[in-house]
Amino acid sequence: MLKIALVGYGYWGQVLLTKFQELNPRLVKKVVDIRSKRLDIVRKQYSHIAVATTIEPLLNDKEIDAVVIATPAHSHFKLAKKALLAGKHVLVEKPMTTSVREAEELIRLSKKRSRVLMVDHTVLYTKAVQKLKKLINNNVLGNIKYFDATRINLGLFQSDINVLWDLAAHDLAVLQHLIDERPYSVQAIGISHDKKGIENIGYLSLRYKSGMIAHFNCSWISPVKIRLTLIGGDKKMIVFNDIEPTEKIKIYNKGYHISSDSTDKQMLVNYRIGDVLIPKLEINDAVIDMIKDFINAIKNKRKPVSNSQLSLSIVKILDFAQRSIAKRGKEIAIP
Repeated sequence: MLKIALVGYGYWGQVLLTKFQELNPRLVKKVVDIRSKRLDIVRKQYSHIAVATTIEPLLNDKEIDAVVIATPAHSHFKLAKKALLAGKHVLVEKPMTTSVREAEELIRLSKKRSRVLMVDHTVLYTKAVQKLKKLINNNVLGNIKYFDATRINLGLFQSDINVLWDLAAHDLAVLQHLIDERPYSVQAIGISHDKKGIENIGYLSLRYKSGMIAHFNCSWISPVKIRLTLIGGDKKMIVFNDIEPTEKIKIYNKGYHISSDSTDKQMLVNYRIGDVLIPKLEINDAVIDMIKDFINAIKNKRKPVSNSQLSLSIVKILDFAQRSIAKRGKEIAIP
């Protein structure tokens, strides 16, 4: 049986530990957090799990096979690098790192040490996203023309990354998972309403050589919570509402085409309006399925769904988006 150490016992660390316990109470051997009060909670709820305030002891523990990192984004690189150097498999909270250079270094190190490096983009394990993947792979939508995602709510403010790194990362994971093509340019704007200058509203646009465009609207200061994605193809279109409890996906048999009778002076457009299909989705626990994928990747030496290369592409887009914001929304080419 694998032995796992969890580093970070904040909100997401608590969620992960609960799910690990549901899978197998003996999977997690140790929890690390610099806050002793957080460790007191672990002692009371899970007396069989050891606790520590530093990561160094577990790095030398030969019984620990993997390290799960659920700490603030700015610490991901340092902690993941230490774990990989110690020969541990690593599952890290999104985003993998806060720069392309750091992400590439972790990937090189994981390959050199033959260790799994995975990021917990949990949304990829939902039945809704899996259904979207099947629909696109089966060409139900045709050629994808646009991907438009809105992810807004009131809070939770982050102290080390802006709203795009925090919220757009989810929808970028979905986009990168669904579409094989990678963007050639990024353009972003953002605004901060605090003294630290961390953007709490952000808009990100991506351009593709195929003509597809992707747009992301993110906010920590919205009066309502919205998790809505529109995907338009030349055959059909999809509305993906992640907040909707049952009817998360609606497939619209709608479209248009430019009439051959169009002229330079007048464009004639023909519209097609058909039925709406609402596929039935199975109910699953995406967090548990994500953990299972991590464990299977270690045991069977296979590539996980939320793999490091996909995560690197997300970090690259967000890194260049940050540069675009710094240049007041200038479009920047992605090499």
